This record gives sequence, C-alpha cells and structure tokens, in this order.
Amino acid sequence: MPQFMLLLHDDVARLDAEASPAEIQAIIAEYEAWREAVQADGNMLGGHKLKDEFGQSLVGGGDGVRVVDGPFTESKELIGGLFIIKADDYEQAVEISKTCPHLKHGSRIEVRQIDLVD
Repeated sequence: MPQFMLLLHDDVARLDAEASPAEIQAIIAEYEAWREAVQADGNMLGGHKLKDEFGQSLVGGGDGVRVVDGPFTESKELIGGLFIIKADDYEQAVEISKTCPHLKHGSRIEVRQIDLVD
C-alpha cells in the first residue's frame, strides 16, 4: 500500500502569539486524539512534532557544501511536524489529512507520496 508524508506547515508570525499552558495542552490533546484515530483505522505509520527551532539547511554547489541557518527572509513558514500514513491513493491520503486538527488552526498540510523502491 502506498505511503504518504504529511508535512505540517506553520506560519512563523502565528507561532509568535503566546498561548496559555491550558490552550497548549488542549491543542496537544487534539493532535493525540487524531493520531490515535488514524492509528485505530490502521493507517498511521508514525509521526513526530519537530523541535521549536529552525534547524539548518545544507546547500551544495561548485564550492562544496555550505551549512546555513534558517529560516530565510523569503520564508514565512516552517515545518512543525510530520506524519507518515498509508493510504490507497492520494485521494484517501487527502481525506485522512482533512481530519487533522492542524487545519483548524489556519495552517497548511503538504501531502507527498513516498517513493518506495522495491
């Protein structure tokens, strides 16, 4: 069965808004309930929240490899986490993604099929 990666995009400006500890716990509970529901359906293969830091990017070129910090001025968003699911096709992967609480908060999910080489 095909596998899909759901990349959870967030707006950096939105993340700067402070939420109370109770609000944060409620949001975490929403994600956990969603993950458990998808897992109960047999479609969840894994997933993790990423740390609240921007990480680094590697850029290759004629002069070798450069490691640079992000985000860049061109970017107003970051990847906040990811899930790996299995689905029959893109249509089913999108339907599963539509139930993710991430969308309720005005954020974006990118659905990408994983190229499983046999």
